[in-house]
Amino acid sequence: MNAHDYSWFDGTALDYGYCMTFVQGLTPDEALDRIDGEVLERRASLHSFIDFADRNFPWPGQEDRRSAVGAVALDGWSLLLERNGFLGVTTAILDSLSAGTQVVSHYKNVDGEDKFCWTVEGDVRLKFEPFLADRRSGSDPDGLVEVMQQVGFDLRGLEERDPSMRTAATFALTENLTGIRLTQEALDSADYLCAKVPDKPGGR
Repeated sequence: MNAHDYSWFDGTALDYGYCMTFVQGLTPDEALDRIDGEVLERRASLHSFIDFADRNFPWPGQEDRRSAVGAVALDGWSLLLERNGFLGVTTAILDSLSAGTQVVSHYKNVDGEDKFCWTVEGDVRLKFEPFLADRRSGSDPDGLVEVMQQVGFDLRGLEERDPSMRTAATFALTENLTGIRLTQEALDSADYLCAKVPDKPGGR
């Protein structure tokens, strides 16, 4: 797999702002339960989930500050999807989801800020901003360098790099870790368990 396999994501409804969190070995219900998600309904397509997310966005001034999340079962993993959100790359959420398993998550917002995290049983193995893929942290920041180059990350310095394929490369790196080839069709036709999730499970 490489970045070109995910060129389809450019210009989609999620491209301007999303967070995708893959949790191994948990069902959607189990994953949402770990992060105190309140399941409200099911939606049978990406378009319908986006409608749910837009209607339940935590705008400033609203009393309910919880975020909308759609949970989908994918080949032994659960995908937690946020539209224009970032819970899946926060420490509190990753700690809760990764207990006894592993989590791969990434996000991008409308301003182009982005982040990738690979967490195993509470240990952040790798964390970086795809726009600055040469600057990595975690307990094993260089363990996937060859893979990152193979899937399409430009690891040269800021003045030399071409970051244009960084989002597609992030999806390809996620596939390397999860074994899941995400497609537009899979997202469009998935059955979304829709919930509202606080930013800190358990009130931490």
